[in-house]
Amino acid sequence: DGVAQGRKIKCSLCTKALKKIQALAGDDPDEAAVAAALQKGCRALGRVVNKLCQRLVSKYQDQITEGLQNGDMPQDICTAIGICRS
Repeated sequence: DGVAQGRKIKCSLCTKALKKIQALAGDDPDEAAVAAALQKGCRALGRVVNKLCQRLVSKYQDQITEGLQNGDMPQDICTAIGICRS
């Protein structure tokens, strides 16, 4: 159904965005590195997705930052913030 489809798209967007952000932040990022990567990562995904990505990032910035600093996988972070189903 439409809701499940929307959730799937959001989940894949979240995962894709976090993979990009994780790559930009590096292996052992501090908070500043993650913050910079959050800004760059959304822009790198293109104009259409950028706005959605920015909204996601600003809403869940603390959880994303913590997840990336803990070395969590993008899929796990997206599941933890409730965007993806486990």
